[in-house]
Amino acid sequence: MKTRSSVFLLFFSCAGPAFATVIVSSPSNGETVNSLVSYAATATTSTCSKGVASMGIYVDNELLYTENGSTIKATLSVNPGTHKTVVEEWDYCGGATFVSMAITVATQTGVHVASPANNNTISSPANFVATATSSCPKGVASMGVYLNNQLLEVQNGARLNTQLNLPTGTQHTVVQEWDYCGGSSYTPVDITVQGVENVLSNLQTSSGWNSWGQGPPNYSDCSPSPCNGFQFSHEINISSPSLSGDATEFNLGGADGTAPWGDVLFSLPVLGQNSTQGFPDNGHTLLPTLHNFTYNADFYVTNISVTQVLEFDINMYMNGVGMIWGTQCDHLGDKDWDIWDNVNAKWVSTGVACSLINNAWNHLTIQVQREPDNTLLYQSITLNGMTSNVNATYSPFSVPVSWWGVTLNYQMDGDYKQSPNTTYLDNFSLTYW
Repeated sequence: MKTRSSVFLLFFSCAGPAFATVIVSSPSNGETVNSLVSYAATATTSTCSKGVASMGIYVDNELLYTENGSTIKATLSVNPGTHKTVVEEWDYCGGATFVSMAITVATQTGVHVASPANNNTISSPANFVATATSSCPKGVASMGVYLNNQLLEVQNGARLNTQLNLPTGTQHTVVQEWDYCGGSSYTPVDITVQGVENVLSNLQTSSGWNSWGQGPPNYSDCSPSPCNGFQFSHEINISSPSLSGDATEFNLGGADGTAPWGDVLFSLPVLGQNSTQGFPDNGHTLLPTLHNFTYNADFYVTNISVTQVLEFDINMYMNGVGMIWGTQCDHLGDKDWDIWDNVNAKWVSTGVACSLINNAWNHLTIQVQREPDNTLLYQSITLNGMTSNVNATYSPFSVPVSWWGVTLNYQMDGDYKQSPNTTYLDNFSLTYW
């Protein structure tokens, strides 16, 4: 090992290799330009102590222009079509170096978008690369990108190259140029932005769970336990029963046996205000980009005969809009999955059966989506490997503008005599994009 190291050091202690370079600032390889092509380049050399003697421009192997010195600037008339162009330097010692590029001379003026392609599916951030040509003698002044009629970016000159964060889903973008004569042209580009999935895992272990009791007739929140005639609690880091070795136990019962139909709401803030996961979104830039959510959990039922209802919710609040994707298994009621109608504040049966396994782990996956107009879409419910497509939509409701965040709920509803009940959560995660 010592010998190899010495050889390595000796090799790199030799004098560096001699070389010459040509740096072309205009045009770019693959660029679409107008018929008057602007060239700009510089050259250096370390192979010749006297330096660079001259530089030249070839188009399709024909030398069209030369200039003495180590810089070159020229505007050449080139016919429409695709061409190979070369910028070359010659030094005083007889050496030469060149850089070749492909350019396309437009047959008409306008905006030429190299990326993204129209009707393409991309990821965010999106790389916008475009050039523009104009009949204005003074040329193109600037270029910009619009997203759904909102101007996001402006760059000076006839070339644009920028990366933009875009929301997921189908988006209408426009790349526009403005020339020095007051004219303008644009090219629309419709794209589908594919979201990058983010996962918050092992949420059952969080120390940030909140809990409230809710009792008839108004089901107003009460805390701490016991309250309104019933009691509730939870305990994290339960090793048995557990799939991961780190489950959480949830309890609901009667304090004095006189308060039936009592519920307990366990809620966990994950994004935005009071985030337990380190995502406060103080700049309000994260939530508006989110459109898809997957609630995934294993839950253990210890006594199916007293498990009236189990509820699993995803809640989102922003810009004065409230969206509650409420999903409950009405086990001792109609034995169906119900979903929440936000505007009318009521449960609606999906007609999808909810069959729980007693004294065992049940696996649940709920997929929902926020539409561009904030309409709530309930996509599907998967229980113990059986997927049921719901495909139901509901309108959102109004909330105080100060509310900003995503929270997750797990709720247990008591039966007619408020029988004590214990359930467990494990492998609880939220996927969002």
